Amino acid sequence: MMDSCEKVESAVAAEVTRERGDVSHHRIVLLGPPGSGKGTAAQELSEVLGIAHVSTGQMFREAARKGGPIGESARQFIDKGQLVPDKITIEIVRMWLDEHAGGRGFIFDGFPRTRPQAEAFDALLAERGTPITLAILLDVGEVEIFERILGRLSCERCGALYHVSRMRPSREGICDRCGGKLIRRADDNEATIRERMRIYRDLTLGVIEYYEKRGVLKRVDGSGPKDKAFSAIMELVKS
Repeated sequence: MMDSCEKVESAVAAEVTRERGDVSHHRIVLLGPPGSGKGTAAQELSEVLGIAHVSTGQMFREAARKGGPIGESARQFIDKGQLVPDKITIEIVRMWLDEHAGGRGFIFDGFPRTRPQAEAFDALLAERGTPITLAILLDVGEVEIFERILGRLSCERCGALYHVSRMRPSREGICDRCGGKLIRRADDNEATIRERMRIYRDLTLGVIEYYEKRGVLKRVDGSGPKDKAFSAIMELVKS
């Protein structure tokens, strides 16, 4: 049986298809603080709309796997736990667009991280005549961010996410999806969350202002049940 979120996705997807026909043209950027649920929302949108969900981590891993100077440069920063510089990140995004976009839509999650990245991304898309159609900000308060991340569990086998109080597995410590062991990520601690929030405030708030001035930014209340936020996101996509 479908859970409530799956029912929402199915019903809204059918309505989007009926009202808009082909939805493959959507080019969406999902923004939000750490733990806001943008990764989960991006994956659900990808499944409903049938377009690619792209994360910076995914692009970096793909570039590193293929080798070459750009991929190797990115890997060196990642291995040191450092942010990949804008110039390298933009070049990897360019490579991804050249190989994967092909005129279809996409949902970027975790990129752009800085205003220079957002400006360079716009330039790349302008070259292809495929501008961003929507930038969505998932608004979640800092207190809730801490509660979400500190209670987060992940499956060491398949990566499925759970929470000690919000989304418990059927069997304690065991993944419902694959039976793998649920663990707490080593970096899900207060010190790391504070640092990630500092980086978000210092860097990504400029991206929000940039898209707001361009008139493509929409805000969604990301607190509360995820199906409520997802329904709000789908309403934006429909409109």
